Amino acid sequence: MFYKLLFESLWYILPAYVANASACIFGGGTPVDLGKNFIDGKRLIGDGVTYRGCVFGILCGTLVGLIQGILVDFNIFGSLDFYGTVLDHVILAFFLSTGAIIGDAVGSFIKRRLNIERGRPAPLLDQLDFVIGAIAFGYILAPISHEMIITICLITLFVHLLGNIIAYKLGVKDIWW
Repeated sequence: MFYKLLFESLWYILPAYVANASACIFGGGTPVDLGKNFIDGKRLIGDGVTYRGCVFGILCGTLVGLIQGILVDFNIFGSLDFYGTVLDHVILAFFLSTGAIIGDAVGSFIKRRLNIERGRPAPLLDQLDFVIGAIAFGYILAPISHEMIITICLITLFVHLLGNIIAYKLGVKDIWW
């Protein structure tokens, strides 16, 4: 039962994970806020959320949904309860990916309001902003249980930290968090 919950939670949120990572990998260029400041005089979002990162994040996350849909269509997982057809998976992945990108941007907006510079840690916000956004958007199409939401959040805290440490060790990131 626990392993089923764990697997289904990871399966559900995977497009958001890929979208978030892809936005970082393929990002750069023009920031979404175009360098504009909010009414408080601080940057609206900052340089970390870019058009290229958003587009590639959403595309890569949606592609994961296509692959998931194809795998489910071939019924390789047996009795596990997955969401609908290939097209259903693609649409859900698009919603999850878009939610992840928007959630990350909202997290950056909040960090700017709290005077936390880009790259500086904001515990829990850094790890969960994109997941909360993804779940909020994905929930519209495919509501999930409270148990799955909690599982996704707990997994994300661990995966995010582990991923950052690996990226730091590989020289991809300058900081380990």
